[in-house]
Amino acid sequence: MSEQAAPIEGQTILEHINDLRIHLTRALIGLVVATIISFTFSQQVLTFLIEPYGNVLDVISPTEGIETYFKVALVCGVILSMPWLLFQLWRFISPGLEKNEKRYVYIFVPSAFLLFLTGVGFAWFVLLPAAINFLSTFMADIFEARWISREYISFATTFLIWIGLSFEMPLIIYFLARFGIVGPTTLREQWRFAIVGIAVIAAAITPSIDPVTMLLTMVPLLILYVLSILLAAIGRRQFNKVVALDDESP
Repeated sequence: MSEQAAPIEGQTILEHINDLRIHLTRALIGLVVATIISFTFSQQVLTFLIEPYGNVLDVISPTEGIETYFKVALVCGVILSMPWLLFQLWRFISPGLEKNEKRYVYIFVPSAFLLFLTGVGFAWFVLLPAAINFLSTFMADIFEARWISREYISFATTFLIWIGLSFEMPLIIYFLARFGIVGPTTLREQWRFAIVGIAVIAAAITPSIDPVTMLLTMVPLLILYVLSILLAAIGRRQFNKVVALDDESP
């Protein structure tokens, strides 16, 4: 089944798997096309990524340079194709939604992409320079910072992608509340666990082990958590209205 898929509850396991295969294939095609387009400007992006380091990168194998170039093109392809990937995700889950709920695609895709770009921008302009400055100057009288391209580019791009994805939290919480899965009361009551969880996430995605960079990562995540509570209240209110209307209908 594809775009005319039956409601979720009317589908078999094989039909779900077939739907998933179709949307994954479309997502992959979009990613490949975006990656091919990204080859036209990957050199400029690579130069941009090296800028915080302030030096050329070493290579230790004959193919490392071209591997790094391809990796940058792939990351650019992921970012460029993100709206398409999000749209395919929405199309996969949309058969399980009511007709009036499917219009939320016009909120989900642009908002998710904007939040992702905001996270990438925050990581690039605030977090990554702080982490690189700490790591490149750590015990400079003992260690000379001469980083190889494979490690540095993986370090930078992985950090940017994960911070970008972590900024999706408010939107995810909103839709979970909109469909009655979570509520603002639970989020408020569990704030202590949320802080611990955010600290763990910040430690996991922060490229350096210094506490300053980790705290800089935690601050926006905590703000996003507060925003998530507000959005959960809106989503829960909308969910309650829908339930009330369903109860009133004959």
